[in-house]
Amino acid sequence: MKTDFPALIIDTGKVESNIERMLSKASKSKAVLRPHFKTHQSARTGEIFRKKGVEKITVSSVQMAEYFAKYGWNDITIAFPLNLLEIEKTDNLAGKIKLNILLDSPFVASEIAKNTKNNIGVFIEIDTGYHRTGLLPGQENEIEKITDIISNTKNLNFKGFLTHAGHTYNANGKEKIIEILNDAKQKMTALKNKWQQRFPDIIVSYGDTPSCSIADNCNGFDEIRPGNFVYYDVMQYHLGSCNLSDIAVSVAAPVTGIYKNRSEIAVYGGAVHLSKEFIAGDNNFSIFGYIVKYNGNFCWNEPLNGAWVKSISQEHGIVHMPANELGKIKQGDVIGILPVHSCLTANLLNKKFFIPSNEPNISPGRHQTTRKNLIK
Repeated sequence: MKTDFPALIIDTGKVESNIERMLSKASKSKAVLRPHFKTHQSARTGEIFRKKGVEKITVSSVQMAEYFAKYGWNDITIAFPLNLLEIEKTDNLAGKIKLNILLDSPFVASEIAKNTKNNIGVFIEIDTGYHRTGLLPGQENEIEKITDIISNTKNLNFKGFLTHAGHTYNANGKEKIIEILNDAKQKMTALKNKWQQRFPDIIVSYGDTPSCSIADNCNGFDEIRPGNFVYYDVMQYHLGSCNLSDIAVSVAAPVTGIYKNRSEIAVYGGAVHLSKEFIAGDNNFSIFGYIVKYNGNFCWNEPLNGAWVKSISQEHGIVHMPANELGKIKQGDVIGILPVHSCLTANLLNKKFFIPSNEPNISPGRHQTTRKNLIK
């Protein structure tokens, strides 16, 4: 296997381990795992989920739902507020698979009721603190208007309440992340209890990788929808969601320049490959990715201490490389970059390689370690 331009390397052993661990947590919590496939957007990665027993999935667009429906996925939730300009496509897809959509507006509910012929499941999206989309738990009049429209429309089925606690990504520490999860659980449970007498079969659906990874369990939710956990990334590592050994993807980047006078190398791998996501390192450096070395099969171990992507432009990445490693590298070599945000990186890179794990005996249990300072 070789690549002469940036490519995504996917360690299938780590992917399997990450899936098994989340399935175990869902089972322990008596919740259904409906993973979000927006992270990998890959039919092949999807097959790993299927082999592990996953039958229900989440996506973020009608186009993504159509893609996975072609590969046999027939129970899909589109976790994005319904786009009225895609009603026809949504309705057509609902005629082929079991499809769930999100609503947070009585007006949109009335439009979908008037313009669909096929059976569609409907979740009302609830804003439990992220403040992106969704109704606040206290907006009961709006909720009632939507449920009335659903009840009076033969082909719409009220599924329950759905939330995404995306504000965990801005949380300061694991305790705050668990606090966000518990707050969402309290709000969603209260809604379910209030509406369950009228709609006995409704569920509450919760999605978020940091809290689903860090919490001992996800009791209180009927369904969990983490997505990033399948690959993880540097951001999740810094949040405490995973260990470095759990990160299942890297970007193969050819070395194009070596600059010993400033302890840097240039690589073919920039914003159009990695995205512009970054995190602040412990010493106030911007980190656009950690650096790993590949063996002959593109497997990797721990990141190199003192090596990170310090800046990016459209095609270029500038990597700080410690002096003891600079002498081992030459132009034409390929190094690996652990991405800051694997969802965006996987979306940007069309060329993908699936490799067997370098660590075949990874346990599905957690082995939490203290976060290492790789920036020196």
